[in-house]
Amino acid sequence: MNYRHAYHAGNFADVLKHIALVALLLHLRKKDAPFAVIDTHAGRGVYDLAGNEAGKTGEAADGIAKLDADEQASAAYSAYLDLARKAGSNLYPGSPLIAAQLLRPQDRLVAIEKHEEECAALQSALKPFAKARAICADGYERLNALLPPPERRGAVLIDPPYEAADEFARTAQALASAYRRFATGIYLLWYPVKSAADADALCGEVKAAGITKALRIELDIGTSGERPDALHATGLLVINPPYQFDTEMDAVLNLLVAQLGRNASARARLDWL
Repeated sequence: MNYRHAYHAGNFADVLKHIALVALLLHLRKKDAPFAVIDTHAGRGVYDLAGNEAGKTGEAADGIAKLDADEQASAAYSAYLDLARKAGSNLYPGSPLIAAQLLRPQDRLVAIEKHEEECAALQSALKPFAKARAICADGYERLNALLPPPERRGAVLIDPPYEAADEFARTAQALASAYRRFATGIYLLWYPVKSAADADALCGEVKAAGITKALRIELDIGTSGERPDALHATGLLVINPPYQFDTEMDAVLNLLVAQLGRNASARARLDWL
């Protein structure tokens, strides 16, 4: 696979995924007990939105570039926007950099990236954070060895590129296997909604694995006349979401439909499996 997230950094899918990640980590911070964060497909940590890759797609224009501060927005939305802007002009922080900035001294992050060049950049991006570690490895293969974390509290982000034909099935299997080892953990699984059938099948496999507390979140910003075949819908499965997370994300979805929607077909869904 030659996937590089630099082509998609800061797009609407990143916006939804990263707001959800911030919301989960803010919840974990409410207790003094330490927690671990594991990011299985971490990428390079920070992306240049003015670079060649991002410039070829322009996807950030339908994502982070459209967002505005809102006094009525949730704490997670506001914190996410602050972290995104803190990265600097024309830069966008990936999930490991966002997580690293929300760690307390007692918490830690393990970020896994398979591609050597991306992993080297990730290691550089995380160098200022003493409790963040980048591992050059296959996230699928390494995940189980990291579970359960010694802290017995934590969040696992599973965010693969979905380029392989069997990626949906492999992702579901990875989640089920991780859940068997760490059933009390919070899991955030991202998936693209290119096909409703694929998304439904993924949710069905998760449910069949015996995972009972699972929240499905999807955002469709509507098709574009210029690129009707481009990805316009994204989804998250959140396992063991904290109390009132669903209420907060429902408000976030309403705000994102208003701010990111391309036309009247923009919509969102949030329901329990």
